Amino acid sequence: MKYNLSKVKRVSKPVLALMYIVCIFFAILSLLPFIVMIVNATRNTYQVQQHAFSFVPSKYLLSNLKILNSKQTFHPVRGFINSMIISSGSTICAVYFSTLTAYALVAYTWKLRGAFFSLVLAFLMIPMQVTSIGFYQMMYRIHMTNNFLPLILPAIASPSMVFFMRQYMIPSLPLEIVESARVDGCHEFRIFNQIVIPMMKPAMATQGIFSFVASWNQLFLPQILLTNKKRYTMPIMVSLLKGDIYKTEYGAVYLGLTLTILPLFVVYFLLSKYIIAGVALGGVKG
Repeated sequence: MKYNLSKVKRVSKPVLALMYIVCIFFAILSLLPFIVMIVNATRNTYQVQQHAFSFVPSKYLLSNLKILNSKQTFHPVRGFINSMIISSGSTICAVYFSTLTAYALVAYTWKLRGAFFSLVLAFLMIPMQVTSIGFYQMMYRIHMTNNFLPLILPAIASPSMVFFMRQYMIPSLPLEIVESARVDGCHEFRIFNQIVIPMMKPAMATQGIFSFVASWNQLFLPQILLTNKKRYTMPIMVSLLKGDIYKTEYGAVYLGLTLTILPLFVVYFLLSKYIIAGVALGGVKG
């Protein structure tokens, strides 16, 4: 499709300046909670209680770190490893198998395809809290408590991700390429792994970020399944920092929260380039 660039209406400078101002305002608004949390990690309890919002760092970062190290339930290295195992495993399972399920819904024509997709949408309406009690009882009976597998393997069934991947795949995946690969003798898993997955990288990166953040921040289910202190995740350890009945060290709590969100920033910056590439590709296709 050819475009006549002479007919494209240019945005006036005042409107463009207003757009930049609005974008900068929302960027600052989005970063504000993180800035306050990082600054509070350098302050002591008295400063946090007197002035909850401050943009000036203090000098109590090392003392807050010593307080964290003195807590028997807070072991950041162990918590990072446990959370990373659970979050990485569940994210890989969710993204790969959800994309595979969406591919089966788009690339194949079978009798109960519509009914199966309706069933997937029905599972979206069931909240996790409704099934958590029965899930815990089942895991307890088969002796799977204090194990990471019950927190990783259920991620294979992710209805919301299947729905997103299907909607993204319908306009983005040319079925002619799939048919050509079949004619050339490629088996189905090779087609999926070498043709479909590279085309789905932007969607997979987006859902990977959401899945990793949700799994990393999950507290309810790990708290009832993991009772061994060696199996605690970072959110469980941070939640226990406020369990002291005598005094809560808010500076140490904010420092624990800051340490908890650092991997989320790393994951986002690693995967954001695929999201930007997908947006740019969609703009070129348009």
